[in-house]
Amino acid sequence: MNRLACLLCGAVVAIGLLLAGCGKSQGDESGNEERIPVEALVLRPGTLIQSLTYTGDVHAEYEVKVFSRIPNRIEKLYVDDGDHVRRGDRIADIEATAQEQAVLQAEAALTAARAQEANVRVEYERAERLFRENALSQQQHDAVQTQFEAAKAQTQQAEAMVTAAKSQRSDAAIVAPMTGIVALRAYDEGDMASPAVPIVSIVQMDRVIVEVQATELDLALLREGENALVRVRSYGERQFSGTVRKISPVLDPSSRLVKVEILVGNPDHLLKPGMFARAEIITGELKQVIAVPRYATLESTRMETGNGQDRAVKEYFVYVINGERAERRKLVTVYENHEFLAIREGVAAGEKLVTVGHQSLRENALVTVVRLEGTQP
Repeated sequence: MNRLACLLCGAVVAIGLLLAGCGKSQGDESGNEERIPVEALVLRPGTLIQSLTYTGDVHAEYEVKVFSRIPNRIEKLYVDDGDHVRRGDRIADIEATAQEQAVLQAEAALTAARAQEANVRVEYERAERLFRENALSQQQHDAVQTQFEAAKAQTQQAEAMVTAAKSQRSDAAIVAPMTGIVALRAYDEGDMASPAVPIVSIVQMDRVIVEVQATELDLALLREGENALVRVRSYGERQFSGTVRKISPVLDPSSRLVKVEILVGNPDHLLKPGMFARAEIITGELKQVIAVPRYATLESTRMETGNGQDRAVKEYFVYVINGERAERRKLVTVYENHEFLAIREGVAAGEKLVTVGHQSLRENALVTVVRLEGTQP
């Protein structure tokens, strides 16, 4: 009997030790749960600028191509690429031997016409005097008057020919039609100028035009006079301020896009025609809104069927820190751009948003915040 009691006591002790061991193992497993290091941001309401972003090309505000009307040899060139010229400055001289001869011939014809007119004028004045004295018939008087009128017309025609010849001769002197910078010189001295190829192109670069293409949906947001910020690769993140100058009244029928011109101040001539630019047009602002940076979100796309058509729906998720654990939230947005999402539902002011390390998280994961930002960027 004593032996049986001893056996029973031993069994009870063994079971107790086993249960104690199991309890300790479970506690150790909970205590050793892996903590995921993350960076977080305390969400606070602020102002979010609404904008539309496009890419386009830089153009000079004004560009003039200067042609030669005389297809002849270039005797002298006075400018080169990059030279600054003023309106009326000499650009080039074209050989104009034929035009010089034409002026001489026209002037000689004018001299002969004026001499003829002077002779006929004497006859006309004599006929007038005789007609008043009734010494000349009406028919004779009218004939002399006709000759005089014809002589005057010939003189006027000769004067017009002289003017035209001098105008053609003046075309040999190529001058700048506006103040600006020589963007391109296509000829050298001695080349044959062609009316089909400009001698130089002159641009005004104190202001430039950034030309972009907008979609039909964007037209509801775009207005002339809206502010814009322009960047080019050459100057990194440096911004150039401009305004929307013109929105085309028609869409391109092939692309269904509309041309938008942004006028940008360029006093230092840093922006060059032909540069590739990124333009951000400011269309409004949202005040006292929670803005979540895109890099802190997880995006997914699902297909949705409506009205017999399938369309892709993009959804956004984030992780917020609840105590020491991560909580997955779905976002409902009111506005999106390439940097931020303006949130209607999903997160609230004061919550800690995981910004770095969220790709490794799962629902209810234990986290350690290694860096916490108190305000939004």
